[in-house]
Amino acid sequence: MAYKNLQEFVDKLKTAGELKAVNVPVDVHLEISEITDRVSKSKGPALLFENTGFDFPVLINAFGSEKRMCMALGVEHLDEIGEKISRLLKQLAGPKAGLMDKLRLLPAMKEIASWMPKQRKGRGACQEVILREPDLSILPVITCWPYDGGPYITLPLVHTVDPHTGIRNVGMYRMQVLDKNTTGMHWQLHKNAARHYREYKNAGKKMPVTVTLGGDPVCTYAATAPMPDNMDEYMLAGFLRSQKVELVKSVTNDIYIPADADIVLEGYVDPEEELITEGPFGDHTGFYSLADRYPKFHVTCITHRKNAVYPTTIVGVPPQEDQWLGKATERIFISPIQMTMLPEVTDMVMPVEGVFHNIAIVKIRKSYAGQGRKVANALWGAGQMMFNKILIVLDRDISISDYRQVLKVINQAVDPQTDVFLSKGPVDVLDHASRRFAYGGKLGIDATDKFNEEVEPRVTGDVFVGCNSAGIKKRFPEVLHVNDGLLKEGVIFLAVKKSKKDHIKWLHHQLLSSGLISNVKFVVYTGHVIDLQHFGDIAWRVANNIDPATDCFYAYNEKGKAYYGLAIDGTRKYKKYDGFKRQWPNTVVHTAETVKKVDEKWETLELGPLIPSPSLKYRKQLYGGKAVAEEDE
Repeated sequence: MAYKNLQEFVDKLKTAGELKAVNVPVDVHLEISEITDRVSKSKGPALLFENTGFDFPVLINAFGSEKRMCMALGVEHLDEIGEKISRLLKQLAGPKAGLMDKLRLLPAMKEIASWMPKQRKGRGACQEVILREPDLSILPVITCWPYDGGPYITLPLVHTVDPHTGIRNVGMYRMQVLDKNTTGMHWQLHKNAARHYREYKNAGKKMPVTVTLGGDPVCTYAATAPMPDNMDEYMLAGFLRSQKVELVKSVTNDIYIPADADIVLEGYVDPEEELITEGPFGDHTGFYSLADRYPKFHVTCITHRKNAVYPTTIVGVPPQEDQWLGKATERIFISPIQMTMLPEVTDMVMPVEGVFHNIAIVKIRKSYAGQGRKVANALWGAGQMMFNKILIVLDRDISISDYRQVLKVINQAVDPQTDVFLSKGPVDVLDHASRRFAYGGKLGIDATDKFNEEVEPRVTGDVFVGCNSAGIKKRFPEVLHVNDGLLKEGVIFLAVKKSKKDHIKWLHHQLLSSGLISNVKFVVYTGHVIDLQHFGDIAWRVANNIDPATDCFYAYNEKGKAYYGLAIDGTRKYKKYDGFKRQWPNTVVHTAETVKKVDEKWETLELGPLIPSPSLKYRKQLYGGKAVAEEDE
């Protein structure tokens, strides 16, 4: 369905019991974030803060459940969209033998035409109020985390236009508010807006930019979707809402924007201007993305609807609201992958612990040797899947959303010395573990059942699997905790307090050569601050903290033969112990002061029984310092 505006979506959420209005005074500086962190992690409702000292109510956690994500996209379940895409692609791609077959395509072509965005003349509802002397301080922009560089606009739809082709791009890039009429513009290296920026710079021209907030929530989702280059996000939005998006021209530049948006920021970026320091920012990885140099956005006009709603979100240690935006993308884009690139793919899951790009599990129909590796390499070359760091491919008939089943299949089908493979390529600019900026390793695990051509002799004939946890801790006191709860699945976890150069490589060799660990397929090392009782937290932390090119390795005996078992070093990396030269970020948590403030006003919020702050748990995982972790322990 199509929503007329964001307020209509808010009303729909209220009617469905999916939104809670908060009427007591709440500070946009950290308090909204702390409240939302508690509510989102406890699977609570969308929140509408109506008493923040600003004219615009603040909507947050609006996409924060499967039900609300489905409501935003107008479906009963997320797989409906992929099924619709499959039917359409089959209809368009099927053989067209005669005239009647081609005529049968006309309804489909007419339907496609109905999704294309429509430019219309005149003003839109988004321009009911026009402020030609802009002042961003009228907006309730939240400060999300204590060491953020400032308040951030976190759900902006950033509109840019290719200076040569005129093709529009709509992306979502955080915007740090610098003063009353400038912000940072965090369009990353690989994004289309960054490409547009480089082209304007080469042409010596200022770059017009218009940012919208709110409107139909489908448009907000479309801005996050990994669309192919030069494909209009508003065509996707039209497809999802079954109705074209109406666009009007910005007041001060030639960029067209949704007429139903709530708030519009118009302006420009000057590529000749010196880059500014942007960040830090508590990011969706659960760690701070550290300060870096980005362009400055100059706001020259603000327009908005009367009675506009200000939408925002927070990201941080998963799960958060953004997991459902990612889940929608996972379910929507599997059909194009199947139909246009990899027909053998039957399902794909990106666990929330992998923060979208770190972990992917793919199920295929296998029909020839090497197909698992082929699928992994093809996906690593496909759009934003190039950022993936750990890719598991299997072919058994299981639910790949059941991670215990996935581990069992890996244990049964994988020899770590023949079925694990490493590669290198682009990684997300937010990846803090890669030895080089935006370039690092990738870990592939071929967990498919093997054809004869793929089977190789095991390195060792001894199949006894063992882990002497007590012996490990007695002989190696730096191992503070051992979790062998997944030993039957071929995995053990050790929390280690490092104290010397190449400590993990030395320890791994000692453990395997001494027989304290025997024939365990994957030996995972974490930092000493990690709680090994929560497997989701382990997966989140380790996936963030590894560069597979350097942190996945084997131990060898004196004859140069590898001991059985792959080490995965998910510890924090240091310059003095690991030769790591980049700054290491801290985990994103709130301060004790903010937690106390929210605890004291919780009852007045009328959000039910007190929900303890998630920061109480994750504060134990800090390494001193602020956004940047201290080098010394």
